[in-house]
Amino acid sequence: MDRLGANPANSSPLTPLGFLERSATVFGDCPSVVYHDTVFTWSQTHRRCLRLASALVSLGISRGDIVSVLLPNVPAMYEMHFGVPMSGAVLNTINTRLDARTVAVLLRHSGSKLVFVDPASLALVRDALRQLPPGHPAPRVVSVEDPHEKEFPPAPPGTLTYEKLLEQGDPEFAWVRPASEWDPMILNYTSGTTSAPKGVVHCHRGIFLVTLDSLIEWAVPPQPTYLWTLPMFHANGWSFPWGVAVVGGTNVCLRRVDAAEVYATIERRGVNHLCGAPVVLNMLANAPEAARRPLPGKVRIFTAGAPPPAAVLHRTEAIGFEVSHGYGLTETAGLVVCCAWKGEWNRLPASERARLKARQGVRTQGMAEVDIIDGETGRSVPRDGTTMGEIVLRGGCVMLGYLKDDKATKAAIRDNGWFYTGDVGVMHPDGYMEIRDRSKDVIISGGENISSVEVESVLYNHPAVNEAAVVARPDEFWGETPCAFVSLKEGGSAASVTTDSVMEWCRERMPRYMVPKTVVFRPELPKTSTGKIQKYVLRNLAKEMGPTVKGASRSKM
Repeated sequence: MDRLGANPANSSPLTPLGFLERSATVFGDCPSVVYHDTVFTWSQTHRRCLRLASALVSLGISRGDIVSVLLPNVPAMYEMHFGVPMSGAVLNTINTRLDARTVAVLLRHSGSKLVFVDPASLALVRDALRQLPPGHPAPRVVSVEDPHEKEFPPAPPGTLTYEKLLEQGDPEFAWVRPASEWDPMILNYTSGTTSAPKGVVHCHRGIFLVTLDSLIEWAVPPQPTYLWTLPMFHANGWSFPWGVAVVGGTNVCLRRVDAAEVYATIERRGVNHLCGAPVVLNMLANAPEAARRPLPGKVRIFTAGAPPPAAVLHRTEAIGFEVSHGYGLTETAGLVVCCAWKGEWNRLPASERARLKARQGVRTQGMAEVDIIDGETGRSVPRDGTTMGEIVLRGGCVMLGYLKDDKATKAAIRDNGWFYTGDVGVMHPDGYMEIRDRSKDVIISGGENISSVEVESVLYNHPAVNEAAVVARPDEFWGETPCAFVSLKEGGSAASVTTDSVMEWCRERMPRYMVPKTVVFRPELPKTSTGKIQKYVLRNLAKEMGPTVKGASRSKM
């Protein structure tokens, strides 16, 4: 036994790229990607990805080079997730809603060699390239045309476009396999609710593990019809570009996400799976009757990205959707905690089921450990559902680290073997965890720690509230107090809602120290493209208001 162990036959590096080859064999004639009237099969997608990898190599892209992508959810974006790393390069998907300055920062920091760009983002990228430092080599730009969007002019003659590039590639290309499963495969920048993005690097092994883990946790059946409402640039669509390939599903692409289009596509394509942040659930639940369509059967939604209010979960399931709830970060490449559902909970009233489902839950099968620890003692917090601590993780899909940032890497991945998330949560007696806040979003008022998420959950139960976000506002007496930014539903009772009525609603449902001292009505709250409310923007607005005066409550319109 002592001489048995690793050998060439059992030590092939784990990588999700092999999923595509298998699907081309098993599901070769089945639809892989659908976009308007364009339909590819798994055999065609396999060959197109090999052509892409081959063409990139012919352009001089080599192992470890960064290839960036600014694309919406179109077929080319799906193909990038296989074709780019099949060339040996590292895939860097960039949020299409960033400004030119930020895009320039990311292109410079990553050292990107080539960038694929949607016609809608060409002006943005050209502006970003002009902002690169003098002497910094600019990445080559390849436009990805969209024949379904008539407002985009065709590329000038002689321009290298995506389809022309594929024509140069070899559909029988022997793709570049990783030398080690620890080789970098993905570079994603954290741009969510913070203003200082960091480059998160993931390896082939981590992506392989989180992909299979997510399929098991969500119990995805063979050949689902999956609707791309979640941007693929956001943590690579929580690993589902590779996951849908495993099960031979159909990827239904959407360039834009609005309630009417989502409902129409679900009905037209027979969609049964989709992912999205709670803002997508809220959009579907609050859609006007004219936009809604009857669901073709059971439609399952996986939500994560921000703690979903129980009221939003309740309204979404009342329509007929089946919601699963998970938790993950860019640094974990996907969802690594899930509110695993227990059969006995089905006997509970709908509101109680929603409250339980709003909890983030327990570790997925692929994670080694999840805990909530006290920042001062380093020990696990009591399982009382009240004591708050920082959520820490360890497991095979935790990132390699932050690109060119040893200090940030060491701060997040400690010598004690834990990855520190920066999220604050509690552990319930049954072992299910629940996020209470980002550490920077906890409001400390007169020595009391206030969870903004708890206050928001009460606000979301208000019948006229569409969206709510709570941040700290300076206070002359208490240090800081809760400031609520609220958008209202259209029509109905919203016209009669006042700041006083919102505060009274809160006073009836929470301790007085948690009640917002300021209520600001806005038509819409600032969000990232993945639906996370940008609290740092709201914190800045709250600071600009100046401190509240002792004993005063203020409102803004």
